[in-house]
Amino acid sequence: MERFFQKISLPFSRFAIFLVYFWFGILKVFDESPANPLVSELLGRTMPFMSFETFIICFGIFEMLIGILFLVPKFTKPVMLLLAAHLAMITMPLFLLPEVAWQGFLVPTMEGQYIIKNILIVAAAIFIFAFNGKNSIWQSSTSSQPR
Repeated sequence: MERFFQKISLPFSRFAIFLVYFWFGILKVFDESPANPLVSELLGRTMPFMSFETFIICFGIFEMLIGILFLVPKFTKPVMLLLAAHLAMITMPLFLLPEVAWQGFLVPTMEGQYIIKNILIVAAAIFIFAFNGKNSIWQSSTSSQPR
């Protein structure tokens, strides 16, 4: 059973990130995302010169691109940079919109919980990055075991 999970963990992690990013991105492109009001408020505070309609479509496409690139192992390094930029943007409400993200000291609102949960995406991305290469610890530890 352990070998099965070792075998699927990397592709499943890639697929999970793809699914979340592509799905949430396409919702933004079609103006169906429940996060759009939060994005609009943050955009108004950080880049008031840009129209929300233009930004949300570009941001949705950016998220979809991140998702797609996670499916292609040779793009792991570049997508990590895009992911870092995206995560920096999406954590901004914790600091720039505290009235939206927090209901008390260390007590997040639903929006705050949604943002904080992204630490799981960070963990999955670190796993993918660490065990993506041909000389990774993951491959050497699983390939040395008898089949």
